[in-house]
Amino acid sequence: MTEHHDVVIVGSGAGGGVIAGELAERGRDVVLLETGPHYTAADFTRFEAKANHQLFWPIRFCHRPDGPPVVFLAGRCVGGTTTINTKVALRAHERDVAKWHEATGLTNEHGEPFSVRDLEPYYDRVEARLGVRERNDWTKSVHTVRPGFEALGAHLESVTSYTDENCMRCGSCLQGCPTNAGKSTQNTYIHHAWARGLLDLRANANVERVLVDGGRATGVEYTDAAGERHVVEAEAVVVAGGALNTPQLLMRSGLRGAVGRHLGLHPVRIVCGLFDEPQDAHLAYPITAHCMDHQHDEDGGFVIEASTIQDPIGFATALEDENGPMWGEPLVEAVRNYRRWIGLLAMVTDENNATVELGDDGEHFGVEFNERERKRLDDSLAFSREVLLAAGAKQVLWSGIASTHVQGSCRMGDDASVSVVDRNGETHEVKRLYVGDGSLVPRTMSVNPSLTIMALATRLADHLDTSA
Repeated sequence: MTEHHDVVIVGSGAGGGVIAGELAERGRDVVLLETGPHYTAADFTRFEAKANHQLFWPIRFCHRPDGPPVVFLAGRCVGGTTTINTKVALRAHERDVAKWHEATGLTNEHGEPFSVRDLEPYYDRVEARLGVRERNDWTKSVHTVRPGFEALGAHLESVTSYTDENCMRCGSCLQGCPTNAGKSTQNTYIHHAWARGLLDLRANANVERVLVDGGRATGVEYTDAAGERHVVEAEAVVVAGGALNTPQLLMRSGLRGAVGRHLGLHPVRIVCGLFDEPQDAHLAYPITAHCMDHQHDEDGGFVIEASTIQDPIGFATALEDENGPMWGEPLVEAVRNYRRWIGLLAMVTDENNATVELGDDGEHFGVEFNERERKRLDDSLAFSREVLLAAGAKQVLWSGIASTHVQGSCRMGDDASVSVVDRNGETHEVKRLYVGDGSLVPRTMSVNPSLTIMALATRLADHLDTSA
């Protein structure tokens, strides 16, 4: 049986969840398909292994020719990564967005270079919807490391986040917020429409391809949890599966061009310092403050977020020192002192040199960092290490390189030779086929991207509503 709707959306994270909620509340007939399960706050408990299995994509790796692979971490559930992220709410800097026009010739509807001004009304709407606020309720671990920043002449600032007063600073963000204080797309945009019967939400729906007829998207084909195939026809299709999955779906649907190229990783390390007294850095909202002194490329090209610490499994499996991954008695001793460690998240602006490829044997991700990117990675590690030692740390260890902010694999632009979609998110190759997630971003931002992805999604929802 074939169904027909106004819009079918693939993926329910920062992009798809916002678009679905916005359109459903305006009376559009929307089907939202999510490949992961539908869990809510009633299911969220701080069992790390359970959450990793239920809410995350299985670990994936981006291979490097000159070093260990980069580890990908992402949500695979209703709400996507917004269900298990740290809820940091930062607008893109004007210098970040200026790179977009340089990379793809992206302009606004007036033919001018796309700028932050084009996003500001959408940022305003998203921030109001999520109740974005400044967080000054720092915990002990942040106050411990603050003198280390000051000793280096750096500044530690309060972070803004999409959390409300129900946040108990329990540190469970990465396992799903048990109090619904963390404003994921699930408990805001999606549930607000779904609970009132305005949105058709289908979890455990694995979309295999977009249906295309005569150069126009007509729907999608997906498999449900029981393995049964379904066809959903629609006037418009929005692919918002994330910057790793969206290009694969487009490739399976016959699109080529720049699809899967120019992937940005926003690579991060957690740099950990061991202190004499318990710090309980795991009992905090994980990103409590940040140092923006080195945010711009000419200043270093990295941001330090403090304080944070992985839960014990992630902490133990990721630790490294000068000799590489830790093991044996030194690792046992490090984990035994878990409560005394403080972590700094060192987040580097990269230059979108990674790729997504789809072969007969499955997905492949690869990257070769250039000299500038390698320097930023080295400098951010060195700076974090110096901060921790200046703050009194007796030992410093760090994690391998990970990526949680993938961006740009189906980027928007006016130049179809280096972009996949136009300024409205519609693919250059297929009409009425849109991309609505972090894949859109032409160049990696210097800050956490979720707020910008939501702003771009709100902008796309407006376009879909008026162009139907």
